[in-house]
Amino acid sequence: MIDDTFADHSTVLEATRTQLPDAIERAAALLVAAYRGDGKAILFGNGGSMSDALHVEGELVNRVSIDRPGIAAVALASPASFSATANDYSYDDAFARMLVAHARPDDVALGFSTSGNSENVVRALKQARELGLKTIALTGEGGGKCAALADVTLAIPSRCTPRIQEMHITIGHMLCDLVEQAIFGTAE
Repeated sequence: MIDDTFADHSTVLEATRTQLPDAIERAAALLVAAYRGDGKAILFGNGGSMSDALHVEGELVNRVSIDRPGIAAVALASPASFSATANDYSYDDAFARMLVAHARPDDVALGFSTSGNSENVVRALKQARELGLKTIALTGEGGGKCAALADVTLAIPSRCTPRIQEMHITIGHMLCDLVEQAIFGTAE
């Protein structure tokens, strides 16, 4: 099983490496433009994808490769806000309602959904579009419903949730590195 997992990871990594560089560059360009325009990243997802959103938020706010000032980012992951919205309205509307509270015109919304069909992520990307935000979807193979709502879709060529999440965090690190380099220069 261990060898099979490493082999599967390597296969998905290689497919991602060959298929997604242009989309990664476009996503990074959206983020860089947002930060140059005084915007921020707003990230969201469920379960492991919420953990990925929080991880990327932390890398932007703190650092990835170089010492530099913090970069504004918000992961929509407050247990109080999420559960209150889910209770008072619906689970499907939780991210969309939190997005409205945090979004400003120059922001970029990043939705993480391994299937691309998580209804609360889909609704949040739709809400982001209605607010005039640029949108990035990190999904699995095909992009699901999220693809139609994203300016850039980073669809990992796999249907295996663990492999998709492994690539999402790798791409998250790349995006943070590309933002750092564009705004602050390279590490010395």
